[in-house]
Amino acid sequence: MENMEKELFKKIDTYKQTVIDLQTNMIACPAVSPSDGGKGEGAKAAYLLSVLKQMKFDELSVINIKDPKAEGGVRPNIVAKYYGENKKKALWVMAHMDVVPPGDLALWKTDPFKAVVKGDKIYGRGSEDNQQGLVSGLLAVKAMMDCGVRPPCTYALLLNADEEVGSQFGVAAILKKHPKTFGKEDAFLVPDGGNPDGTMVEIAEKNMLWLKFTVAGKQTHASTPHAGNNAHRASAYLITRLDALHKKFNKKDKLFAPESASTFEPTKHEANVPNVNTIPGTDVFYLDSRVLPCYSNKEVLSEVSKIVKGVEKEFKVKVNVEQVIAEESKATDKNAEVVKLTVAAVKSVYKNTPRAMGVGGGTVSSFLRNAGYPSVVYSKLDDMAHQPNEYSSIKNTLGDAKVFVLVSLNFK
Repeated sequence: MENMEKELFKKIDTYKQTVIDLQTNMIACPAVSPSDGGKGEGAKAAYLLSVLKQMKFDELSVINIKDPKAEGGVRPNIVAKYYGENKKKALWVMAHMDVVPPGDLALWKTDPFKAVVKGDKIYGRGSEDNQQGLVSGLLAVKAMMDCGVRPPCTYALLLNADEEVGSQFGVAAILKKHPKTFGKEDAFLVPDGGNPDGTMVEIAEKNMLWLKFTVAGKQTHASTPHAGNNAHRASAYLITRLDALHKKFNKKDKLFAPESASTFEPTKHEANVPNVNTIPGTDVFYLDSRVLPCYSNKEVLSEVSKIVKGVEKEFKVKVNVEQVIAEESKATDKNAEVVKLTVAAVKSVYKNTPRAMGVGGGTVSSFLRNAGYPSVVYSKLDDMAHQPNEYSSIKNTLGDAKVFVLVSLNFK
């Protein structure tokens, strides 16, 4: 086994130009969601299929999910399998093809959709999120193919669509409409999150609860407040009283760091009146809640309702509460095979001290966990996702490919 690992690692070290070539071609395919003004993943999927067809995969297929807004009317999801000795069990490496728009072009030093290589860095939109992980997953299996190595279990790639805006045309749709894609014993590596020192092996996420509050009072001239009812003032009081949620849901979980407790943050505030001398009759704000899994969103909503009723009574306003996002996520058992193997592989490759942990942000991995599949989110990332001048690290790309190889060789 040790000699095999050395041979595979040596082979991966020869793939630097392959990384550059793959990134260059993918960056040139702006796979932006139609809801964000793009055409979808069609062009990038076509390119990747041309690459995968030249490799030694035993199965290669596309799961098209209908989307009339996308070019070609579908959002493609690519499945590629390299058989292991046990074909009934698979280790999936899942990465997404879609990217976010570049944002303010004035903040970019290069063309976001033209790859620029500077030393270890490859600049371009999507280079890190999620193409670094995609390339690592592809190179891991390429090394096994090039060296004539078959893993104990099948190594499978899932290159999915629509991660950036909800996955309704990606893994969520696959789980719902094509559930037989995955086997009962399968496990997942999702290279779509991490930290710069490569120590974060993410196995859990907080529940997400985004709420929209619309406070209705009565508009009037600012010099005659008695004639109206200031919705903005009521909103301000409501925001401060929602801070009581921290005391109500005050448990801590060391799995989640550095935010070990639930968080309740007022964020977006919509414009009310355009002028200074009018008291607004309507005021709208949002609350971003990240709730430890030991609590349910239903419990939080019940407490929010009590706080809202108190403000309504005191300020004689009406408050409408809408759920923008309400998602609960199960955790992957820290003793699951894929978790232990990932921690061991990361330690071996990067000589660091990785640990299984939870995060407040949401990832596509939650769909898999909620469906009962053990799933680990791992990458060694410089955390450039969604930023101007996004880049990926060639060294990290090759290092993560070695991590995935080690996990695959020991996944039985």
